[in-house]
Amino acid sequence: MLLRLAASRSRWRNAIIQTRRWFRSEDPQAAQSYTARKNSWYSPTILFLGFIPVFTFALGTWQLQRLQWKIALIDELEEKLQRDPILLPKRVNLSVVPEFVYRRVLLRGIWDHKHTMLLGPRVRDGSHGYHVVTPLVRSDGSTVLVDRGFIAKDFVKSFARGEDGEVEILGMLRTSHTRNSFTPDNKPSEGTWYWADVDAMADYAGGESDNVQPVFIEQVFEGHSGDAASWLSKGIPLGRPATVDVRNAHLSYVITWYSLSAFTTAMLAGLVMKRRAQNRARPLPR
Repeated sequence: MLLRLAASRSRWRNAIIQTRRWFRSEDPQAAQSYTARKNSWYSPTILFLGFIPVFTFALGTWQLQRLQWKIALIDELEEKLQRDPILLPKRVNLSVVPEFVYRRVLLRGIWDHKHTMLLGPRVRDGSHGYHVVTPLVRSDGSTVLVDRGFIAKDFVKSFARGEDGEVEILGMLRTSHTRNSFTPDNKPSEGTWYWADVDAMADYAGGESDNVQPVFIEQVFEGHSGDAASWLSKGIPLGRPATVDVRNAHLSYVITWYSLSAFTTAMLAGLVMKRRAQNRARPLPR
């Protein structure tokens, strides 16, 4: 009995020794390694994060070019605004009017109050109201449209219509306003004007038969803030300041798109590093 137990113990000891030798063997067939399942480099997440930085960088570059163009445009308009006022010819060449936008002009004539239009509603310095657009019959017989300025809504029925005799005004040449998708249609028959449609306004004031030209002038107010408050309180149309009001928000767009490009690039780099670490071969744990 004792001999059988000794023989069994000897066999177990030899088996354990052989197993240990096998694990410690330098035989390449014996020394095996464990490789984790490799994740694909073409997953939807990686493809999406690879596209977004390129796309947003291109948008940022495009907005940078737009910013440079807008700055040049504003500088050009500012330069026009500083030039001496000009006198309009009897017949204005409408095709060149866009080239003279923001040019100051001097006008003399008589107000045609019968065809006055209220443009709005508008807001100025927190006050709600309308702009008064009145045709001006010039001494040469031609008529142009003049946006005389802002009045509060309390004076819609009683605003100061101005002198009946000849007046002289300083204004700026403008074109029709750009209408957005939320602006309602004008209703000339009801005297409702939401946006400056110069051609329609000229037709309302008499059209070509009455020698009304679709030329739009915004009257300039050159007084100080005290005068402006006094005019508003008395219902006198208050003209606009002689400034360029072209909106320029391209710098914020440049910052937004470039920041998004940098952020998504960092996300992509982090994901690539993580995926590379996951795909490395790992030794079989002992």
